[in-house]
Amino acid sequence: MFQTSVNLSPDMTAEERVQAIREAYNQDRSQMTLMLAHQLRIQEVEILRALQGDTAYELDSSRWEEIIRAFESLGDVTVIVSNGATTIEVTGQFGKFFNKDGFLNIRTDSLDMHIRGWELASVFAFKKPSHLDKHESLSFQFYDKRGNSAFKVFLNFGGVAPSAELQQKYTEFIETFKKPG
Repeated sequence: MFQTSVNLSPDMTAEERVQAIREAYNQDRSQMTLMLAHQLRIQEVEILRALQGDTAYELDSSRWEEIIRAFESLGDVTVIVSNGATTIEVTGQFGKFFNKDGFLNIRTDSLDMHIRGWELASVFAFKKPSHLDKHESLSFQFYDKRGNSAFKVFLNFGGVAPSAELQQKYTEFIETFKKPG
């Protein structure tokens, strides 16, 4: 497992902290941000915020449901959910959406999700080399109010470089859903 030599100090200014996080990330850009956050003892969302404009692009989280519904156009994707003790990866398609009891539900043959939108706080588009094989991976990552990953949606995962079509769709999502301001 990758080990960073960067330490975050409470005496750092906000800019120094961002630079230290970027330095830690740049030591191995293919490392999992979940593991880097654990090593730095910070919330994973702080890493993506530090990489804003480089490889991460914050999207308008108030449009979370619209973003998720737009995933239907992507075809097969890999959804990853990790709770700190277990990580689950599933390949499937978004669709068959319905709202019930405050949840946005996805019920396709390959994907069954129930999303509590009131818990979501941040959404990012994130591009980085895969920790598996260094191919560029394109993802959309949703974070809860505590800064923990709620779930991640990968357009390509595990040994497949993104096609030109996927790269175009990824760029269109960023342009359509970018955070105002």
